[in-house]
Amino acid sequence: MFNRRDIVVTGLGAALGLPPGHAQSAWPEKPVKVVVFFPAGGASDVLTRLLAEKLASYFNQTFTIENKTGAGGNIGMVAVMNSAADGYTMGSATIGTLSINQFLYSKLGYEPAKDFAPVSTFWENCNVFAVSADHPAKTLEEFKTWAKAQPKGVTFSSSGVGTTPHLAGEMFGLKSGILVVHVPFRGSANTEVIAGTIDFAIDNLASYSSLLRAGRARALAVTSADRWPTFPQVPTMAEAGIPDFVITSWGAMVMPGATSPAITAKLSKAIQDILSQPAMKERFLQAGARAIYASPADTAAFAAAERLKWKEVVRLSGAKLD
Repeated sequence: MFNRRDIVVTGLGAALGLPPGHAQSAWPEKPVKVVVFFPAGGASDVLTRLLAEKLASYFNQTFTIENKTGAGGNIGMVAVMNSAADGYTMGSATIGTLSINQFLYSKLGYEPAKDFAPVSTFWENCNVFAVSADHPAKTLEEFKTWAKAQPKGVTFSSSGVGTTPHLAGEMFGLKSGILVVHVPFRGSANTEVIAGTIDFAIDNLASYSSLLRAGRARALAVTSADRWPTFPQVPTMAEAGIPDFVITSWGAMVMPGATSPAITAKLSKAIQDILSQPAMKERFLQAGARAIYASPADTAAFAAAERLKWKEVVRLSGAKLD
Protein backbone atom coordinates (compact mmCIF):
# COMPACT_ATOMS: atom_id res chain seq x y z
CA MET A 1 0.00 0.00 0.00
CA PHE A 2 1.38 3.40 -0.98
CA ASN A 3 1.10 6.51 1.09
CA ARG A 4 1.32 10.06 -0.22
CA ARG A 5 5.03 10.36 0.51
CA ASP A 6 5.75 7.21 -1.53
CA ILE A 7 3.85 8.71 -4.46
CA VAL A 8 5.64 12.06 -4.23
CA VAL A 9 9.12 10.52 -4.10
CA THR A 10 8.40 7.93 -6.78
CA GLY A 11 6.92 10.61 -9.03
CA LEU A 12 9.99 12.78 -8.63
CA GLY A 13 12.25 9.86 -9.52
CA ALA A 14 10.18 9.07 -12.62
CA ALA A 15 10.28 12.71 -13.72
CA LEU A 16 14.06 12.60 -13.53
CA GLY A 17 14.26 9.28 -15.34
CA LEU A 18 15.55 7.49 -12.23
CA PRO A 19 14.60 4.03 -11.02
CA PRO A 20 12.23 3.78 -8.00
CA GLY A 21 14.01 4.35 -4.70
CA HIS A 22 16.97 6.15 -6.28
CA ALA A 23 16.30 9.42 -4.42
CA GLN A 24 16.52 7.63 -1.09
CA SER A 25 19.38 5.27 -1.90
CA ALA A 26 21.55 8.01 -3.42
CA TRP A 27 21.05 10.41 -0.52
CA PRO A 28 22.99 12.55 0.30
CA GLU A 29 23.98 13.91 -3.11
CA LYS A 30 24.62 17.47 -1.91
CA PRO A 31 25.54 19.25 1.36
CA VAL A 32 23.26 18.67 4.34
CA LYS A 33 22.44 21.52 6.72
CA VAL A 34 22.40 20.68 10.42
CA VAL A 35 20.53 23.28 12.45
CA VAL A 36 21.62 23.71 16.08
CA PHE A 37 19.08 25.57 18.20
CA PHE A 38 21.53 26.95 20.75
CA PRO A 39 24.68 29.12 20.62
CA ALA A 40 28.13 27.90 19.68
CA GLY A 41 30.09 26.44 22.57
CA GLY A 42 27.16 24.98 24.47
CA ALA A 43 26.59 21.27 25.00
CA SER A 44 24.23 20.79 22.05
CA ASP A 45 26.53 22.66 19.69
CA VAL A 46 29.72 20.87 20.75
CA LEU A 47 28.22 17.39 20.52
CA THR A 48 26.41 18.07 17.24
CA ARG A 49 29.65 19.25 15.65
CA LEU A 50 31.39 16.03 16.75
CA LEU A 51 28.68 13.95 15.08
CA ALA A 52 28.48 16.13 11.95
CA GLU A 53 32.23 15.75 11.44
CA LYS A 54 31.86 11.96 11.42
CA LEU A 55 28.75 12.02 9.23
CA ALA A 56 30.71 14.00 6.65
CA SER A 57 33.37 11.28 6.55
CA TYR A 58 30.80 8.46 6.61
CA PHE A 59 28.89 9.78 3.58
CA ASN A 60 31.78 11.64 1.91
CA GLN A 61 29.53 14.68 1.86
CA THR A 62 29.47 18.09 3.55
CA PHE A 63 27.42 18.54 6.73
CA THR A 64 27.29 22.23 7.64
CA ILE A 65 26.29 23.62 11.04
CA GLU A 66 23.90 26.55 11.31
CA ASN A 67 23.19 28.01 14.77
CA LYS A 68 19.63 29.33 14.76
CA THR A 69 18.93 30.39 18.32
CA GLY A 70 16.15 31.94 20.35
CA ALA A 71 12.96 31.15 22.30
CA GLY A 72 14.46 28.12 24.01
CA GLY A 73 15.18 26.43 20.70
CA ASN A 74 11.69 26.96 19.28
CA ILE A 75 12.87 29.27 16.49
CA GLY A 76 15.21 26.61 15.16
CA MET A 77 12.58 23.90 15.46
CA VAL A 78 10.09 25.95 13.42
CA ALA A 79 12.77 26.58 10.78
CA VAL A 80 13.44 22.85 10.44
CA MET A 81 9.72 22.06 10.40
CA ASN A 82 9.20 24.49 7.52
CA SER A 83 12.21 23.28 5.52
CA ALA A 84 11.85 21.11 2.44
CA ALA A 85 11.38 17.48 3.44
CA ASP A 86 14.08 16.31 1.02
CA GLY A 87 16.63 15.07 3.53
CA TYR A 88 18.92 18.08 3.26
CA THR A 89 17.89 19.83 6.48
CA MET A 90 18.11 18.21 9.89
CA GLY A 91 17.76 19.60 13.37
CA SER A 92 19.68 18.90 16.54
CA ALA A 93 16.72 18.73 18.90
CA THR A 94 17.00 18.51 22.67
CA ILE A 95 15.03 17.47 25.71
CA GLY A 96 13.74 21.03 25.84
CA THR A 97 12.52 21.36 22.27
CA LEU A 98 10.99 17.87 22.15
CA SER A 99 9.74 17.27 25.71
CA ILE A 100 9.65 20.45 27.85
CA ASN A 101 8.89 23.59 25.86
CA GLN A 102 5.31 22.65 25.09
CA PHE A 103 4.52 23.03 28.80
CA LEU A 104 6.25 26.41 29.02
CA TYR A 105 4.93 28.24 25.98
CA SER A 106 1.26 28.91 25.27
CA LYS A 107 2.17 29.25 21.57
CA LEU A 108 4.93 26.85 20.62
CA GLY A 109 4.74 27.12 16.84
CA TYR A 110 5.10 23.39 16.28
CA GLU A 111 3.83 20.05 17.56
CA PRO A 112 6.84 17.99 18.70
CA ALA A 113 5.08 14.62 18.32
CA LYS A 114 3.65 15.30 14.85
CA ASP A 115 5.72 17.81 12.90
CA PHE A 116 9.06 16.00 12.82
CA ALA A 117 10.51 12.72 11.64
CA PRO A 118 12.73 11.39 14.44
CA VAL A 119 16.08 9.96 13.36
CA SER A 120 17.97 8.96 16.51
CA THR A 121 19.00 10.06 19.94
CA PHE A 122 22.74 10.60 19.99
CA TRP A 123 23.81 12.05 23.34
CA GLU A 124 22.88 12.33 26.97
CA ASN A 125 24.58 14.08 29.82
CA CYS A 126 23.95 15.01 33.36
CA ASN A 127 24.11 18.41 34.97
CA VAL A 128 26.83 19.46 37.37
CA PHE A 129 26.45 21.70 40.41
CA ALA A 130 29.27 24.13 39.70
CA VAL A 131 30.71 27.09 41.56
CA SER A 132 33.76 29.27 41.08
CA ALA A 133 37.08 27.70 41.97
CA ASP A 134 37.47 30.54 44.49
CA HIS A 135 34.17 29.85 46.25
CA PRO A 136 34.57 29.11 49.98
CA ALA A 137 32.37 25.98 49.75
CA LYS A 138 34.19 22.75 48.99
CA THR A 139 31.12 20.49 49.33
CA LEU A 140 27.39 20.83 48.68
CA GLU A 141 26.70 20.83 52.42
CA GLU A 142 29.14 23.70 52.88
CA PHE A 143 27.46 25.56 50.02
CA LYS A 144 24.03 25.11 51.62
CA THR A 145 25.35 26.47 54.91
CA TRP A 146 26.93 29.43 53.13
CA ALA A 147 23.81 30.08 51.03
CA LYS A 148 21.48 30.12 54.03
CA ALA A 149 23.60 32.86 55.53
CA GLN A 150 23.07 35.16 52.53
CA PRO A 151 20.25 37.57 53.45
CA LYS A 152 19.24 38.23 49.83
CA GLY A 153 19.53 34.62 48.74
CA VAL A 154 21.90 33.27 46.11
CA THR A 155 21.95 33.59 42.33
CA PHE A 156 22.10 30.85 39.75
CA SER A 157 22.36 30.98 35.98
CA SER A 158 20.91 29.10 33.04
CA SER A 159 20.61 29.49 29.29
CA GLY A 160 16.97 30.48 29.67
CA VAL A 161 13.69 29.99 31.50
CA GLY A 162 12.46 26.41 31.32
CA THR A 163 15.81 24.84 30.43
CA THR A 164 16.99 21.94 32.57
CA PRO A 165 19.60 24.17 34.28
CA HIS A 166 16.78 26.56 35.23
CA LEU A 167 14.45 23.82 36.47
CA ALA A 168 17.34 22.16 38.32
CA GLY A 169 18.20 25.42 40.11
CA GLU A 170 14.59 25.97 41.15
CA MET A 171 14.37 22.36 42.33
CA PHE A 172 17.50 22.83 44.43
CA GLY A 173 15.96 25.87 46.11
CA LEU A 174 12.73 23.98 46.87
CA LYS A 175 14.49 20.90 48.21
CA SER A 176 17.06 22.78 50.30
CA GLY A 177 14.86 25.61 51.59
CA ILE A 178 17.25 28.20 50.15
CA LEU A 179 16.16 31.41 48.43
CA VAL A 180 17.49 31.17 44.89
CA VAL A 181 17.34 33.92 42.27
CA HIS A 182 17.37 32.87 38.63
CA VAL A 183 19.53 34.90 36.22
CA PRO A 184 18.89 33.70 32.64
CA PHE A 185 21.44 34.23 29.89
CA ARG A 186 21.38 33.73 26.14
CA GLY A 187 23.55 30.64 26.04
CA SER A 188 25.88 29.39 28.74
CA ALA A 189 26.81 31.77 31.58
CA ASN A 190 29.79 29.77 32.78
CA THR A 191 32.08 32.81 32.54
CA GLU A 192 29.91 34.56 35.13
CA VAL A 193 30.01 31.53 37.42
CA ILE A 194 33.78 31.12 37.29
CA ALA A 195 34.17 34.87 37.91
CA GLY A 196 31.97 34.57 41.00
CA THR A 197 29.40 37.14 39.85
CA ILE A 198 26.84 34.29 39.76
CA ASP A 199 26.87 32.05 42.82
CA PHE A 200 26.21 28.67 41.22
CA ALA A 201 24.83 26.80 38.23
CA ILE A 202 23.44 23.31 37.78
CA ASP A 203 24.34 23.25 34.13
CA ASN A 204 25.17 20.67 31.48
CA LEU A 205 28.42 18.90 32.28
CA ALA A 206 29.54 19.26 28.66
CA SER A 207 29.55 23.04 29.11
CA TYR A 208 31.79 22.82 32.19
CA SER A 209 34.10 19.87 31.54
CA SER A 210 37.07 21.89 30.27
CA LEU A 211 36.66 24.49 33.03
CA LEU A 212 36.59 21.80 35.70
CA ARG A 213 39.69 20.10 34.32
CA ALA A 214 41.49 23.44 34.14
CA GLY A 215 40.65 24.19 37.78
CA ARG A 216 38.63 27.29 36.90
CA ALA A 217 35.38 25.87 38.30
CA ARG A 218 34.59 23.44 41.12
CA ALA A 219 32.09 20.59 40.89
CA LEU A 220 30.12 19.91 44.07
CA ALA A 221 27.79 17.22 42.70
CA VAL A 222 26.39 15.66 39.52
CA THR A 223 22.72 15.00 38.78
CA SER A 224 23.11 11.50 37.32
CA ALA A 225 21.87 8.45 39.23
CA ASP A 226 25.45 7.17 39.51
CA ARG A 227 28.80 8.94 39.48
CA TRP A 228 29.77 10.19 36.05
CA PRO A 229 32.57 8.12 34.45
CA THR A 230 34.87 11.04 33.59
CA PHE A 231 34.49 12.71 36.99
CA PRO A 232 34.29 9.75 39.39
CA GLN A 233 35.53 11.88 42.28
CA VAL A 234 32.39 14.06 42.19
CA PRO A 235 29.47 12.74 44.30
CA THR A 236 25.91 12.46 43.05
CA MET A 237 23.32 14.86 44.44
CA ALA A 238 22.00 12.02 46.61
CA GLU A 239 25.47 11.30 47.98
CA ALA A 240 25.92 15.02 48.60
CA GLY A 241 22.77 15.17 50.69
CA ILE A 242 19.85 15.87 48.33
CA PRO A 243 17.97 12.67 47.36
CA ASP A 244 15.60 12.26 44.39
CA PHE A 245 17.55 14.74 42.29
CA VAL A 246 18.30 12.93 39.03
CA ILE A 247 18.30 15.11 35.90
CA THR A 248 19.71 14.11 32.53
CA SER A 249 19.68 16.10 29.31
CA TRP A 250 19.70 14.51 25.87
CA GLY A 251 19.76 15.31 22.18
CA ALA A 252 18.15 13.75 19.11
CA MET A 253 18.36 14.35 15.39
CA VAL A 254 15.09 15.13 13.62
CA MET A 255 14.02 16.00 10.09
CA PRO A 256 10.89 17.69 8.71
CA GLY A 257 7.86 15.47 9.27
CA ALA A 258 7.29 14.49 5.63
CA THR A 259 10.87 13.29 5.08
CA SER A 260 11.02 9.84 3.49
CA PRO A 261 11.38 7.03 6.07
CA ALA A 262 14.06 5.55 3.80
CA ILE A 263 16.22 8.65 4.30
CA THR A 264 15.71 8.84 8.07
CA ALA A 265 16.47 5.11 8.34
CA LYS A 266 19.69 5.53 6.33
CA LEU A 267 20.81 8.44 8.50
CA SER A 268 19.83 6.59 11.66
CA LYS A 269 21.92 3.58 10.63
CA ALA A 270 24.90 5.87 10.00
CA ILE A 271 24.54 7.43 13.45
CA GLN A 272 24.35 3.97 15.01
CA ASP A 273 27.54 2.90 13.23
CA ILE A 274 29.37 6.10 14.24
CA LEU A 275 28.31 6.00 17.90
CA SER A 276 29.31 2.34 18.23
CA GLN A 277 32.96 3.23 17.61
CA PRO A 278 35.00 3.19 20.86
CA ALA A 279 36.93 6.29 19.81
CA MET A 280 33.68 8.20 19.31
CA LYS A 281 32.34 7.07 22.67
CA GLU A 282 35.51 8.38 24.26
CA ARG A 283 35.29 11.72 22.44
CA PHE A 284 31.75 12.18 23.71
CA LEU A 285 32.81 11.31 27.25
CA GLN A 286 35.64 13.82 27.11
CA ALA A 287 33.09 16.42 26.01
CA GLY A 288 30.94 15.57 29.02
CA ALA A 289 28.32 13.32 27.46
CA ARG A 290 27.49 9.70 26.76
CA ALA A 291 26.95 8.59 23.18
CA ILE A 292 23.55 6.89 23.01
CA TYR A 293 21.64 5.50 20.03
CA ALA A 294 17.94 4.80 19.56
CA SER A 295 16.03 3.91 16.42
CA PRO A 296 13.51 6.39 14.97
CA ALA A 297 10.61 4.56 16.63
CA ASP A 298 12.39 4.27 19.97
CA THR A 299 13.38 7.95 19.82
CA ALA A 300 9.73 8.95 19.38
CA ALA A 301 8.67 6.71 22.28
CA PHE A 302 11.43 8.03 24.54
CA ALA A 303 10.54 11.67 23.85
CA ALA A 304 6.90 10.90 24.65
CA ALA A 305 7.82 9.30 27.98
CA GLU A 306 9.99 12.29 28.87
CA ARG A 307 7.05 14.63 28.22
CA LEU A 308 5.06 12.91 30.94
CA LYS A 309 7.87 13.43 33.49
CA TRP A 310 8.72 17.04 32.65
CA LYS A 311 5.11 18.18 32.49
CA GLU A 312 4.92 17.66 36.26
CA VAL A 313 8.33 19.23 36.95
CA VAL A 314 7.35 22.37 35.05
CA ARG A 315 4.05 22.54 36.92
CA LEU A 316 5.79 22.39 40.29
CA SER A 317 8.33 25.01 39.27
CA GLY A 318 5.65 27.41 38.08
CA ALA A 319 7.81 28.32 35.07
CA LYS A 320 5.97 29.84 32.10
CA LEU A 321 7.06 31.55 28.89
CA ASP A 322 4.70 33.46 26.62
